[in-house]
Amino acid sequence: MCKRVDFNCGEVLATPGALGALKRNLVDPWDYLQRHLSCDWGVVCKEDQQANDQALKTGARILSAYFLPDEIKLWIITDAAIDENGTRAATTLLLPEEY
Repeated sequence: MCKRVDFNCGEVLATPGALGALKRNLVDPWDYLQRHLSCDWGVVCKEDQQANDQALKTGARILSAYFLPDEIKLWIITDAAIDENGTRAATTLLLPEEY
């Protein structure tokens, strides 16, 4: 697990399904986004955790997953870097079936 790292997440977006699930569960999307930005990858497997930690160095895509209170899974995906400065276009909150 990485220490607190501020990485450029780009524009923050959310799909209709994710917004609906968050609203139904009465949870703040920013709480999950903060976890993602703090390198708390949620319930992803060990291999994905390691890939995320490596992506902070290489600029690859970052994926976190969290269970909402009703057990719906929420994904947060930060796009791969688009330039040598580590600029990332967007971070999206979505449900797995919307991928």
